[in-house]
Amino acid sequence: MTLDKNAIVKALKPYFAVNELVCPHTFNKYGERSWQFLDTNALYGLLLMRVSIFGVPMYVNSYKNGKTQRGLRCNLCQIVKDKTNAGVLYMSQHPFGKSWDFDVQGMTAEQARKKIIENANLFPFNFRLESDVNWVHWDCLDMYDNTAKVYIFKG
Repeated sequence: MTLDKNAIVKALKPYFAVNELVCPHTFNKYGERSWQFLDTNALYGLLLMRVSIFGVPMYVNSYKNGKTQRGLRCNLCQIVKDKTNAGVLYMSQHPFGKSWDFDVQGMTAEQARKKIIENANLFPFNFRLESDVNWVHWDCLDMYDNTAKVYIFKG
């Protein structure tokens, strides 16, 4: 199955502005062109979750609430800088535009994860969920030697 990025972005726009999905550094430099840095599978996964699984608002970045690094993170983002400065290997999928940290209106993170797992068959690719956090972390890392549709990991 080949996914059409332009069609996916068009379908996502009623639900998300691109500044909700990328860090302020990226949006301030690229504006609407920031969509280009987001992985097609990640965008499709976001669309599936918003429309077909939850059917209610999902919140990635919210600048007014100080949440600015929950989608794409660039090298100027504080989380990335903190890890780099501490000498920690940082292989998160956020800098690759392949992951989302989000909240779902009216649901706990655990309820949302459960609902995603129950609907895993909707995704045409394998994906990962982080456990034991009070937000949902979803990513589409194409893992080597993994056949599990849903891979649960601890951060």
